[in-house]
Amino acid sequence: MHVHILGICGTLMGSIALLAKQQGHQVSGCDENIYPPMSGQLQSAGIDIRSGYSRANIPPDADLVMIGNANLPRGNAAVEYVLDAGLNYISGAEWLGKYLLPNRWVIAVAGTHGKTTTTSMVAWILEYANLAPGFLVGGIPGNFGESARLGDSPFFVIEADEYDTSYFDRRSKFLHYRPRTAILNNLEYDHADIFPDLDAIQNQFHLLVRTIPSTGLIIHPMHDQNLDNVFARGCWTPRLRFGAAAATDTNSDAAAAPEIQGQLLRADASSFSVSVGGQAVGTVEWPMTGTHNMFNALAAIGAARHVGVPPAVACAALNEFKGVKRRMELIYSAAGLDVYEDFAHHPTAIHSTLEGLRHKVGRDNILVVVEPGSHTMRKGTHADTLKNAVAAADQVIWYRPASPGWNMTEKLAGQNVFMADSIDEIVQGILRITNTAGPWHLVIMSNGGFGGLYKKLLDALPAPG
Repeated sequence: MHVHILGICGTLMGSIALLAKQQGHQVSGCDENIYPPMSGQLQSAGIDIRSGYSRANIPPDADLVMIGNANLPRGNAAVEYVLDAGLNYISGAEWLGKYLLPNRWVIAVAGTHGKTTTTSMVAWILEYANLAPGFLVGGIPGNFGESARLGDSPFFVIEADEYDTSYFDRRSKFLHYRPRTAILNNLEYDHADIFPDLDAIQNQFHLLVRTIPSTGLIIHPMHDQNLDNVFARGCWTPRLRFGAAAATDTNSDAAAAPEIQGQLLRADASSFSVSVGGQAVGTVEWPMTGTHNMFNALAAIGAARHVGVPPAVACAALNEFKGVKRRMELIYSAAGLDVYEDFAHHPTAIHSTLEGLRHKVGRDNILVVVEPGSHTMRKGTHADTLKNAVAAADQVIWYRPASPGWNMTEKLAGQNVFMADSIDEIVQGILRITNTAGPWHLVIMSNGGFGGLYKKLLDALPAPG
């Protein structure tokens, strides 16, 4: 079958393209935003990618057109052609639910933050334990070098996004996946372009909970009131809680303690011990930082345990976890300057990431450059919390896009805070700041291509070594 994918370079649709190719289908696609790392993956797999949405870019021999949900509404030239020509079409999430996930043990990772990293952790733990899982991740895990594969076992690990499915299906994508094991990492308000309020998101999570069988398992944090409110609406599946170990070992209320606990051994969370049911099972020593990543790891250990991987084996696997591209990925290092690329779209994640880096580098200088790229940040939904989110940095550069939906200067101004209206201005600002006494740690945070900033900056910096 020839499958043509509209929006093929999106994280979900690109991964689906790889899976369809591995199933033996002929795969092609088109997109308006073609850039690495997804474009490189697709081209390496021999998938034909065309630039732009038009009738001409839809092959006449396509048997099925898969329509993504990013910038593909009614009125899009390709969408209109599909409808007018009566072509067979489907959403990506529905295709997964109907043609790939049935008869698999689905392990789904949902939540506002940490989905990509946690999904990668679960997949790697199962791989380390010789379970050969299939997986679909919204990024490229360092341990695999690809964002998706079919796998050779019943297990399939999938990043389960709450964003809507397509212009013709407004349900959250994860409602198509029907997991047996589900991680609900956290829940905060996000995606202001889709959800009017937190309650609307909670309703989708409640519908997800309704799909999980009573023989399954839900893994969730010990303290998350928004998730607790979801469970209060009804839950028919056993739950496993994770969280930080108590400050003391007295634990006067053992029944209230999380079943899986992490105890920091270093403040930056690069080392922590793990216990299950009060019994020590192992220690994780890795290059990751931030308590958020310790919690991601605890959730992953819980999910792997549900499919039969002993927690001690999971800890050993995480000691060899290599992270995910664009998640605090070191992309440049020279005397006095380290540059990290990080996917960022929410104040909570920004705060935790920078706090982890601060614990790691001590008094070294931190410069953070942020593009408010998500719909929620552009709209100004988090305007009152973004300033505090970057408090761990010494210097901040905010990219101010044309016609933002809020007064960024009014909300974010402060000492050592700069507004930049162009990519070139950002590059010059970075060079000016990092040429002062260091060492410097530069974190570039965006949920997109950031207007080509990465290449322009790396071209402007001296060659390492």
